Amino acid sequence: MTELLNKKLLTETVASKFNFTKKAAGEIVDTIFDEIQSTLAEGGKVDISGFGKFEVKVRPERMGINPATKERITVPASKAPAFKAAKALKEAVK
Repeated sequence: MTELLNKKLLTETVASKFNFTKKAAGEIVDTIFDEIQSTLAEGGKVDISGFGKFEVKVRPERMGINPATKERITVPASKAPAFKAAKALKEAVK
């Protein structure tokens, strides 16, 4: 069991399972991550069956308080990536 799966280990796993060079496997892994990133950057959603959904959540502008001065400030609207695990992934983790 691996406690931490990083990009390097993922690349090595793909290379060994499919008998690819590490360079070719790295290009495949990079392409997958690049496609997910560009789709989200364009406002799209990524749905990987059995794994989960990636989407962009919009956080509206809100009022906040500066803890140092207690002054009210406006926190600007922002966007953040979000992930929702599929039922199959949730079941596998249990």
